[in-house]
Amino acid sequence: MLIERSWIAFAIAGVSALVIALALTAIIALVFRLAARRQGWAKSLIRRARIPFRLFLLVVLLWIATDLTIPFGEGQPVIDQLFLIATIALGAWLVCALALVLEDGALNRYTIDRPDNRIARRVRTQVLILRRLAMVIVIVLAVGAILLTFPGAQAVGTSVLASAGVVSIVAGLAAQSTLSNVFAGMQIAFSDAVRVDDVVIVEGEWGRIEEITLTYVVVHIWDDRRMVLPSTYFTSKPFQNWTRRTSELLGSVEFDLDWRVTPAEMRVELDRILARTDLWDRRVSVLQVTDATGGYVRIRILVTAIDAPTLFDLRCYVREEMIAWLYRTSPQSIPRTRVDMIEPEADISHRATAGDPDSGGLFHGDRGAEGRASLFTGPIQAGGYIDDEPEERQGGR
Repeated sequence: MLIERSWIAFAIAGVSALVIALALTAIIALVFRLAARRQGWAKSLIRRARIPFRLFLLVVLLWIATDLTIPFGEGQPVIDQLFLIATIALGAWLVCALALVLEDGALNRYTIDRPDNRIARRVRTQVLILRRLAMVIVIVLAVGAILLTFPGAQAVGTSVLASAGVVSIVAGLAAQSTLSNVFAGMQIAFSDAVRVDDVVIVEGEWGRIEEITLTYVVVHIWDDRRMVLPSTYFTSKPFQNWTRRTSELLGSVEFDLDWRVTPAEMRVELDRILARTDLWDRRVSVLQVTDATGGYVRIRILVTAIDAPTLFDLRCYVREEMIAWLYRTSPQSIPRTRVDMIEPEADISHRATAGDPDSGGLFHGDRGAEGRASLFTGPIQAGGYIDDEPEERQGGR
């Protein structure tokens, strides 16, 4: 059956295509809304793919109506090319939306809001990397398909292939850093060295892996800063991963105390402190004397917790409670600085010359000592001398 090609037929076909598109989308939306009541993936599909699917269906139906009813003319090839470009672009958008639906299904199945989430973090990292890689591939293919719709694209492709050697060398040198980061990102995703929500120490900073892309990794620092590192950092430099296998950690609390401390009483108090908190996971509780030099006794306490934030809170809690106990019940254990006062020798000689009774010097002892001292300190008489004998004996001579 031949369809008359006229503008009236084109208008009727266009309206019919619009009505059919609305009817189909309404029926499909009703079906998926009913399914979304029991299935999470249907709800995600409606949210992600509703708009691109409606536009894609409308463009395809309008293209069919236009191709069947529009009058022949020189502009028809241009119209067909425009519809083809729109169909390719909307098809790429729809494929990306479906990829996001698959990603949502995987992420909803493997959640990271639980203590033992190592497998979930690994799957989440791989899904995020694959999603970005799929997006790039779909967009590149769509752009390539759109370029091939132009008549001169084949000639351009032939010239590019003829100079492929030079172009590849130039592109390789220009994109060496970018390509290395891309391959490093893929290596991170599938080597399981680091995952989303891992606790790491990088550049001396404690933080969590917040995002992993094809070219860089975002680390959420503990004070809400973000450190952006290239993907090659995690493949070429050492870093600490505190949740590589499990999230449980062992931490220490150290004290420098006086020699009169009693470690046995501290152990009893440590047991009471840990029994009052839920931060401790009841795996390790140790109190040891690790050193006793320099006038102090070093006490080290080892405790464990389910993850790094909980361990930090537990260490602060144990430290605070133990300090309060030492101040309250064992003040003799508080560190003290002892000073041994020794009198210098110069002060002793000064006291001796000054006639100190305890000095035992030359001018000390009896009345004669005062006379001998006057020979050095008193006036000297001309033509005579001063004797230390009594005056009665001098007068008798």
